[in-house]
Amino acid sequence: MERIYIEEKTFEQINFSATEIAFGEYENCSFINCDFSNTQLSGISFSECEFRDCNISMAAFSKTAFRDCRMIGCKLLGLHFEHCSEFGLSVNFDKCLLNLSSFYKRKLKQTKFKHCSLHEVDFTEADLSGSIFDNCDLAGATFENTNLEKADFRTAYNYAINPETNRIKKAKFSTQGIAGLLTKYDIIVE
Repeated sequence: MERIYIEEKTFEQINFSATEIAFGEYENCSFINCDFSNTQLSGISFSECEFRDCNISMAAFSKTAFRDCRMIGCKLLGLHFEHCSEFGLSVNFDKCLLNLSSFYKRKLKQTKFKHCSLHEVDFTEADLSGSIFDNCDLAGATFENTNLEKADFRTAYNYAINPETNRIKKAKFSTQGIAGLLTKYDIIVE
C-alpha cells in the first residue's frame, strides 16, 4: 500500500468510519468533529496534529504514530495506546473522555491530562514522570509499577495509588487527595 504525505490540511465533519482515511503521514493537520470510531488507523503517522471534538473510540492503533499531537474535547473510549508506535509518542489531552483505555508500558513523560475522565484506564508500567493530571477523574484507574515521579495530582480526584508499588518521588498531591494514597490500607480518613 502506497503511503501519502499530507501537510497543513483541515478535515471537518468527516466520517472516517464510512470513508477510509488515506494511509500515510499527516503533519500539522487539524481534524475537527470527525468520526474515527472503530476505524483502522494502523501504521498511520500523525505529527503535530490537532484532533478537536472527534470520536476516536475503539480505533485500531497498531504502530500508529502520534508525535506532538493534541486531543481536545475528544471521545477516546477503549483505546489501546500500548499498540501505538513507541518512537516519539507524545499526546496531550484536554476535556477528553478516555475511559477504559490503556497506556500499558508507554513512555508518556510530561503528558498533560486536563479536565479528562480517565475511568478504569490502565497505566500499568507506564512512565508518566512529570505528567499533569489537572482536574481529572481517575476512578478505577490502575497504577501498578508506574513511574509517577514529579507527576502533579493536586487537582485530580478518585484515584487510588499504592506508594509501595509505584514510583512517586516528588509527585504532588493535595491534602484532600491524600486518601487516594491510603486506599490499600482500608482505613477511613475524615
